[in-house]
Amino acid sequence: MFCAQINELKSAIRPLSGSSLQYCTDTCLRRYLEARNWNVDKSKKMLEESLNWRSTFKPEEIRWHEVANEGETGKVYRASFHDRDGRTVLILRPGKQNTTAADNLS
Repeated sequence: MFCAQINELKSAIRPLSGSSLQYCTDTCLRRYLEARNWNVDKSKKMLEESLNWRSTFKPEEIRWHEVANEGETGKVYRASFHDRDGRTVLILRPGKQNTTAADNLS
């Protein structure tokens, strides 16, 4: 039903490569379109911001041992399930922020 908008968004964000290509599945594009009431321009802007964030922070490369100290405070924890690809899912609760970047330098 909404294939036209998905294809339009897909064309608007090309060319993609690497992890961006893996991230931008049809299901993912549909979520962005739904979030912006099927407005392709607004969805494209939102998606581009997400892709920029993902390229900077590389969330797919986060490993538990790197953030385990945050788990001690309840800010992040491992879910009791895995994603479709068998990866561990981390649940982040930024409202429980209680450390600073300087705390993690030791």
